[in-house]
Amino acid sequence: MKIIICGAYGIGTHLAKMLSRNHEDITLIDEDDERLAQIGSDFDLLTAQASPSSIKALHEAGAEHADLFIAVTPEESLNITSCVLAKALGAKKTVAKISNSEYTAPELQDFFTGLGVSSLIYPEKLAAVDIINGLKMSWVRQRWDVHNGALVMLAIKLRETCEILNNPLKNLCGPDDPYHVVAIKRLNETIIPGGNDELKLYDLAYFMTTTQYIPYIRKIVGKELYVDVKNVMIMGGGATAVRAINTMPDYLDTKLIEINEERCEELNNLLDDDKALIINGDGRDTQLLMEEGIKNTQAFVALTNNAETNILACLTAKRLGVRKTVAMVENVDYVSMAESLDIGTIINKKAIAASHIYQIMLDAKVINMRFIMSANADVVEFVAQEGSRVTKKPVKDLGLPKEATIGGLVRGDEGMLVSGHTQIQAGDIVMVFCHNINLKTIERLFI
Repeated sequence: MKIIICGAYGIGTHLAKMLSRNHEDITLIDEDDERLAQIGSDFDLLTAQASPSSIKALHEAGAEHADLFIAVTPEESLNITSCVLAKALGAKKTVAKISNSEYTAPELQDFFTGLGVSSLIYPEKLAAVDIINGLKMSWVRQRWDVHNGALVMLAIKLRETCEILNNPLKNLCGPDDPYHVVAIKRLNETIIPGGNDELKLYDLAYFMTTTQYIPYIRKIVGKELYVDVKNVMIMGGGATAVRAINTMPDYLDTKLIEINEERCEELNNLLDDDKALIINGDGRDTQLLMEEGIKNTQAFVALTNNAETNILACLTAKRLGVRKTVAMVENVDYVSMAESLDIGTIINKKAIAASHIYQIMLDAKVINMRFIMSANADVVEFVAQEGSRVTKKPVKDLGLPKEATIGGLVRGDEGMLVSGHTQIQAGDIVMVFCHNINLKTIERLFI
């Protein structure tokens, strides 16, 4: 597949590195030679120093033969313009990163398609979804809903109160049990478990279940004493915070702490009425947090542009008794540190955006896909096609690579777990958990 990426910034660089490992034909365009140089020579891709809006540069990069053209510079207008030009030259699909939430309205989709922009990506919207999912339950690190909750994946940190430690999974997750453990993150290792593997203290375990059994999962992992999230404190009033607050469930009482006084004034106009109380101050200030009721707050979300600030603020909140913390960490180098410090949910916009773009590349019908940074893994919702290989044999005979597992499926509106004897049918939405594997290997089963 020939792919052209414009913008050697966070998303573009992350995506270029990820795709080059899959041996795709990648060309990365940027006006700044220094940003291109930072990619290094360890990755199999071409670079071009040029403006993404230069027709000559796009032609030289081979836009007329491009299967996918991706524009992810910080300038929205430049991204849209370069996609329009690339499409006119012959690119099959185009993707533009935007910063205006108005453009995501469903009624505008045909308009942008007509211009030549196949897909729009708004990272702040994608991050907001992850933040809100992370706040739904105080005892869960991450939550993933398939088909409106017909199937649910829960990432849970196992503590001393967990009832199912040190027992082979074959004794815990039989065909008739209401959950499967699809992955285990242990220190720096991600394990796709077999029947003889055991859950250990401080593991981050990924459970697949159905909605009605969530209380049961909560009991066996020893999280029943965790108080449900009702009060949320957010630090940092950027675009991600605005999007998250405006889509926050009504039952959550939200306070937003922003250090810049002028930005506080702007937020009064950007936030929907009564969605949040805006406070001018430093979210790392212990006295301020105490005055604003941190002791009665169940969740703290740090969304400034500085990873160190977010991590420090979450640590402060934890020290003051907040159990659920969420930190935006854009610098990948800090992610493992944040996890080692037991920061709860980690949000990385460029990884989220890159996953969304990768989904567009797949030939199989994919409803959703998300990169799970904590586990270095992908969760993908494939739709099984009529006559596809996945529908011809039971799961145990499909020859799935050891780096992948099928956690469950949705048939009609009913979620169900999968065993080795399960026969997948055409039209089923199948949840696949993949670690350190080229998704094209799995995709072949579904087309």
